[in-house]
Amino acid sequence: MKTIVFINWTNVGSTGRIVYGISALAQAQGYRTFHAYSMSRNVLPQRENDLIISSVPVKFVSTRLAWLTGLNGCFAWFSTLRLLKKLDELSPDILHLHNLHNSYINLPMLFRYIKKHRIKVVWTLHDCWSFTGHCPHFTLCGCERWKTGCGKCPQPGVYPPLLPDTTAWLWKKKKKWFTGVEDLTIVTPSQWLADLVKESFLKVYPVKVIYNGIDLQTFRPTPSGFREAHGFAPSDAPAPVPGKPRYMVLGVSFGWFESKGLDVFEALAEQLGEDYRIVLVGTDEALDARLPKNILSIHRTHDQKELAQLYSAADVFVNPTREDNFPTVNLEALACGTPVVTFATGGCPEGVDEHCGSVVPVDDTEALVREIVRVCESRPYAPEACTERASRFERDAQFARYLPLYE
Repeated sequence: MKTIVFINWTNVGSTGRIVYGISALAQAQGYRTFHAYSMSRNVLPQRENDLIISSVPVKFVSTRLAWLTGLNGCFAWFSTLRLLKKLDELSPDILHLHNLHNSYINLPMLFRYIKKHRIKVVWTLHDCWSFTGHCPHFTLCGCERWKTGCGKCPQPGVYPPLLPDTTAWLWKKKKKWFTGVEDLTIVTPSQWLADLVKESFLKVYPVKVIYNGIDLQTFRPTPSGFREAHGFAPSDAPAPVPGKPRYMVLGVSFGWFESKGLDVFEALAEQLGEDYRIVLVGTDEALDARLPKNILSIHRTHDQKELAQLYSAADVFVNPTREDNFPTVNLEALACGTPVVTFATGGCPEGVDEHCGSVVPVDDTEALVREIVRVCESRPYAPEACTERASRFERDAQFARYLPLYE
């Protein structure tokens, strides 16, 4: 029986779900799987075959040292040593790496071990961090120093933050650590990221695109009383209803930063007419004080079914993200029968085709308004076309594409 060990920074969130989803399919095919991650305050209860790399105190100390020294990924010595001793016991046939940033694991120790024992590696990249001297994303600041060696970083304070600018040193070290593995395949969740990898020092490895899938049993057209409860006119009303907004514009994010386009929604709230009302999910009390009164703020949903109800209730899903890899929120909206209008950011255009939504240039708010109005008032995209597009990204079908890599 072949053994796979997954390594990721956490067991929660999107990457945590991806790890366990791929692992379940691999187990069904006869593999023995283990999941290594670091502890944090919001991790899920430990499961069978879980391996804890760093405790909460160790991770805190390591990340603080990384911030103070700029030597990200160079601490957690004893935690990493314990993991490597466990790998000696398990003798894995494959290591499947995911997010390695934020100093929960010692990178030179890990990659020396991989090279010494000639372990086969699959590495799924969820951002650009693996081939930069510091940052997971560089689109917003327009930096291309990652192609030549970094240094003079324009955003040293972004995650994972650095006090001294060591980005040139880290770029050289990452190139040394991450290259030279005998058998390594890189997987990216978008063609956009794959193309960037081919311009980086990781271009020495084969790159395969496997999209992040969605659960079509959860995300599907789901009726609810949301529109009625919040004063919207019925979606099938033949004429405007006095005093009630006719169109629901939905935005969803799990952190409303500049990169996610909160300011764009604020502008939309001024430019769209009285027939439109924006609903934002993932806000908090601090944002509530900033948002215009005609934006309905929802801090969180109780579960994914409630999120599917919101997607289904909307007339259009808008994603003005300025920095992204391949956002699954676009696919979730499509799976619920709702068309998508998104900025041409990263892999966003890869999820939408001409039958289910549209893509506009980044920061072109006028074009965004025109498309929102066209989608809502002309109804050019049938719900069936949206769900058909989403079906191409079914979760298990995408995860199953990893199995030939393991073989």
